[in-house]
Amino acid sequence: MTVPLKRWRFLPPADPAAVKALTHDRCTQSMATLLAQRGIRTPAEAREFYRPSMHHLHDPFLMKDMDRAVDRIVQALREQEPIMVYGDYDVDGTTSVALVYNVLSQCIKDTKDLMHYVPDRYAEGYGVSKLGIDRAVARGVKLIIALDCGVKAVDKVAYAKEKGIDFIICDHHLPGEQLPDAVAVLDPKRADCPYPYKELSGCGIGFKLMQAFAQHNDMPFADLEELLDLVAVSIACDIVPLDGENRTLAYFGLKQLNKPRKRPGIQALLDLSTGRKSPMAANKPLTVTELVFVLGPRINAAGRIEHGQQAVELLLARTSTEAANIAQRVDSNNATRQGLDKSITEQALEMFETEDYLKDAWSSVVFNKDWHKGVVGIVASRLIEQHYRPTIVLTESNGKVAGSARSVKGFNVHDAIAKCADLLEQYGGHMYAAGLTMKPDNVKAFREAFEQVVRNTLPPALRVPEEEVDLEIGFAEIQPPFVRGIHGMEPFGPANMKPVFLTHGVVARDARTIGSTGDHLKFRACDPKHPEVEFEAIAFRQGAQLDLVRSGNPFSLLYTIEENHYNGHTTLQLNVKDLRTGGEDMPGSELPAAREITVAP
Repeated sequence: MTVPLKRWRFLPPADPAAVKALTHDRCTQSMATLLAQRGIRTPAEAREFYRPSMHHLHDPFLMKDMDRAVDRIVQALREQEPIMVYGDYDVDGTTSVALVYNVLSQCIKDTKDLMHYVPDRYAEGYGVSKLGIDRAVARGVKLIIALDCGVKAVDKVAYAKEKGIDFIICDHHLPGEQLPDAVAVLDPKRADCPYPYKELSGCGIGFKLMQAFAQHNDMPFADLEELLDLVAVSIACDIVPLDGENRTLAYFGLKQLNKPRKRPGIQALLDLSTGRKSPMAANKPLTVTELVFVLGPRINAAGRIEHGQQAVELLLARTSTEAANIAQRVDSNNATRQGLDKSITEQALEMFETEDYLKDAWSSVVFNKDWHKGVVGIVASRLIEQHYRPTIVLTESNGKVAGSARSVKGFNVHDAIAKCADLLEQYGGHMYAAGLTMKPDNVKAFREAFEQVVRNTLPPALRVPEEEVDLEIGFAEIQPPFVRGIHGMEPFGPANMKPVFLTHGVVARDARTIGSTGDHLKFRACDPKHPEVEFEAIAFRQGAQLDLVRSGNPFSLLYTIEENHYNGHTTLQLNVKDLRTGGEDMPGSELPAAREITVAP
């Protein structure tokens, strides 16, 4: 069994002046370095980082067009105009719809004047659709609030205007050259928007709209706080940066999620996920990790398998009974999604054995007309785990070939697809994920063109998986104050990742594989320089390293520090990211791109 080496890359050195300013008797130099790496320069900034406050949220009226958006909603409510709350079918879109609908439903006299709408993934596709607008016309809607979509819907907004419908757009994607002719376009990424934080999720922008609406109507902010659970789920699952305002929103959203009385729909999903080792089974607080791997896939499964409207209904459910009934369907859809994901991934991996064009390629483009469109993006991510290349998975839908792309770290797959635009009907997305459609006759030509683009633009070093290293430490530094300092840095996510540490000269005791097929590795990690200090270590999907750690030879260990909750006991555990033989003189960041080590199973 071969285990590919990863590149180990140290984060840029922290500013020495900031490290010095942050170091004191309760903040070691190592802790100060971690903070400085995250842009924190002074003790005052550190206090703000460790003690998030609602006062850190920006004034929503700093966002371009916010005043116009609020005025239009107030007018609609005053004149009893029917309103449609329209959102995308993924987690960010459905949480956005649930949030805005929740607030407006408390302000409207007749609920028939308020409707929520999520497009059908297969019949309508992503974003604002003509069918959705026609449904709004049939219901007499005069205002559509579009969430997590719409900033490029120039033609659709124009069509709605012809039908007498105004639009308010709340989007966080990059605008095109022309903005839609909407009453308001709320998007911090607009070139003319002065809003100080640019990386809100779609649900985050919906929250800012409702925050502005509440301020205008003298509603207490406390009425909005219970909705931050939805914002936290969107931030985690849409993989937006967890710094600045997002960190504040996620911090207080997680507090809502960890209250005994949760939103019925979220509680119902958590209750159904106790089959895995989760906080629900171990009385451990929910973290971003659980939002991404427990809640996110289930909420997304509604739109992938059946309809995203199902997820909105779940998040709006008022009673546990109502929520449980919907959650059963959502969880069933997730089980279906998992089965499709597994079978399609297996079929795609077989192609790497049988298709010559894939064997020495720098990219992976696979196509099967019978694959389920709702899971091709997930399959693309799975393929990258096995074959680390920019990857596109294609299937046939409504007479066209449609697919999803995923990328390796540091490579802009959207730009690579754009260079093949002459072969496509349409495409869109961002650096690490994109969607595209083409005529069936263009699949072979596109595959060849995309491969050539990747060969010409992908640096060889990026063909090797990378692990970022925050800091080299010894086990003796892992003391309770240091661990508390790391916990205080939560919530973790992009732009504020959980710190990864490097320790050289580690030896292992009691090494063994675990799991039904021996895929995982567990051992006691010891530092010979400090024999009194050792930690339990778990290395997921690294069972092939058993002989290496059993050899008695020292090795270098990359890991994060976490708490392990088991049978009512809490202990520190090292979650191993990577390990390799060698001593302290072993290079940590420069590795041959194609080098592999072979380890006996």
